[in-house]
Amino acid sequence: MAKKKHSALGVAVAAAAGAAVLASKNRKEKETVKSHVDPNYRNTERGKQEKNSKGIYYTNGNYEAFARPEKPEGVDDKHAYLVGSGLASLAAACFLVRDAQMPGDHIHILEAMDIAGGACDGIFDPTRGYIMRGGREMENHFECLWDLFHSIPSLEKPGASVLDEYYWLNKHDPNYSLCRATVKQGQDAHTDGKFNLSQKGCMEIMKLFFTKDEDLYDKTIEDVFDEEVLNSTFWLYWRTMFAFENWHSALEMKLYIQRFIHHIGGLPDFSALKFTKYNQYESLILPMKNYLEDAGVEFRFNTEVTNVLFDIRNDKKVATEIECKVKGQEERIMLTENDLVFVTNGSCTEGTIYGDQNHAPNGDAEVRTSGCWSLWKNIAKQDPSFGHPEKFCSDIQKTNWESATITTLDDKIIPYITNICKRDPKSGKVVTGGIVSCQDSRWLLSWTINRQGQFKDQDKDKVCVWVYSLFTDVPGDYIKKPMKDCTGKEITEEWLYHLGVPTDQIEELAEHSAVCVPTMMPYITAFFMPRAKGDRPDVIPDGCVNFAFLGQFAETPRDTIFTTEYSVRTAMEAVYGLLGVDRGVPEVWGSVYDVRELLDASVKLMDGVSPLEIPLPGPLNLVKKPLLKAVKGTVIEKVLRDHNVIKDYM
Repeated sequence: MAKKKHSALGVAVAAAAGAAVLASKNRKEKETVKSHVDPNYRNTERGKQEKNSKGIYYTNGNYEAFARPEKPEGVDDKHAYLVGSGLASLAAACFLVRDAQMPGDHIHILEAMDIAGGACDGIFDPTRGYIMRGGREMENHFECLWDLFHSIPSLEKPGASVLDEYYWLNKHDPNYSLCRATVKQGQDAHTDGKFNLSQKGCMEIMKLFFTKDEDLYDKTIEDVFDEEVLNSTFWLYWRTMFAFENWHSALEMKLYIQRFIHHIGGLPDFSALKFTKYNQYESLILPMKNYLEDAGVEFRFNTEVTNVLFDIRNDKKVATEIECKVKGQEERIMLTENDLVFVTNGSCTEGTIYGDQNHAPNGDAEVRTSGCWSLWKNIAKQDPSFGHPEKFCSDIQKTNWESATITTLDDKIIPYITNICKRDPKSGKVVTGGIVSCQDSRWLLSWTINRQGQFKDQDKDKVCVWVYSLFTDVPGDYIKKPMKDCTGKEITEEWLYHLGVPTDQIEELAEHSAVCVPTMMPYITAFFMPRAKGDRPDVIPDGCVNFAFLGQFAETPRDTIFTTEYSVRTAMEAVYGLLGVDRGVPEVWGSVYDVRELLDASVKLMDGVSPLEIPLPGPLNLVKKPLLKAVKGTVIEKVLRDHNVIKDYM
């Protein structure tokens, strides 16, 4: 009995001692935690939307999206000079009018060419034919773009905005593809909405997704992906849709994956995309130009800006002078701190070489240049914060590709088109639903037909086809020479071959049933070149009081270049920052932080396989059942089931 008491006492003492030790440990831990707490700390949302060093803040939701900012102080005493008239520059001018409430006649757009739009083009050249160097794919979450275009009146629908007409169009006629890729001269490649990634390939993509930006500086896609990804259907989809090459920036690849993680499921059939009714010039540029002209904004065409000079002292940078050529004559525009300058640095379409039906786009063809690269180089010489243009424009062998506009002249080619896209090209509705990639093409040729007519005044009996190739320096499959050396007729022949036209009919159809205008663009993917921090300048470089960069070669957090959204976002940031517009810039859509989108994307990337169905190394497999048991009956289980991570058999 005594022994038992002793034992009980011992246990009690031990328990008490243990409790005392634990209590002491907990006290020490609490004290440690307390010691790291700021004694002045308080919970509050005050200051949550304080402006950053660039004079802007980011926001989300529709509260500020619907708000009109107050007129910034002193704006009536300022003038603004915008170099270039591409989408970014026109957007900046629109924000100056709408949000900064600057008088229209105080806004001056300086354009080297005789037409606005920059890379957003679409023209009919009587000597060549219809020309579209490119097209613009858009999606729901281009927050800044839609913020802008809900204020731009439609040119076709009285009382409606450009956003309204775009919204209605894509509601009534949603976009999707019925044939994403072909092989063997027009046969369906049966990619069938699958990515065909191995588990190793999926892990390579996931690893890139979670890699810090700084660890990807100056690295290429080939540095982070091996054949598991580069030989997959995923890579066929990706590089033909976005024009990525294996030697392009791994950082930009990662940013793209994060930016569009919510659209992984729509990548195989383009159901994620939306398109304008007409070409990008008539659908986007002309309404903006009309809006600005109505506001009194001045357009100065044939005015090539060659340099902007700065007074730089004590970390303060003031633009003091614009050097330009007006119809070839040198002129100077003197500036004060009250004069704002916005420069689109760099250009993806500068130096475009135009061919025609019977001429290749080579040195004998017309060359149009706005000198954007020279301008940026001249500005960059003055301060390191103005970026490093040579990182992007020094190797045209790695930045070029070629596109062509093929216009059918009769109905002889139409059945071959219909056989692939399964739609009537002349219906006025969605046709291909995005590009059709010829998977076995040595040029890696892709082609697309958007809603017809692509031009407002287009002949209803004609169909405009846009064609492009990623590899311009290798012989074709039918035309045994590189695309860059081909005439429009020869490019049409190569396209007809991959369309499935019998070889004995190809030359005849290319000669008499179509006309083709090729365009070689030496810098079209320059913004994808490997880069590091500082290579692209900030929208508002540190210390600048009256100067900002716009467009695809300016740096803004989390967004991705080669999009209309990027151009408009940089424009909004530049105007809001320099003029102190008290309204939030919509943040980049936060799908990368949304667990639902991440779960959904992980399953779709693996073609419907749940991460829980993948064999894990050794003991890790043992955690699956306890994990499923732990979440059973919780909201976590519901989320996992909703996104097909947990399946009924599990």
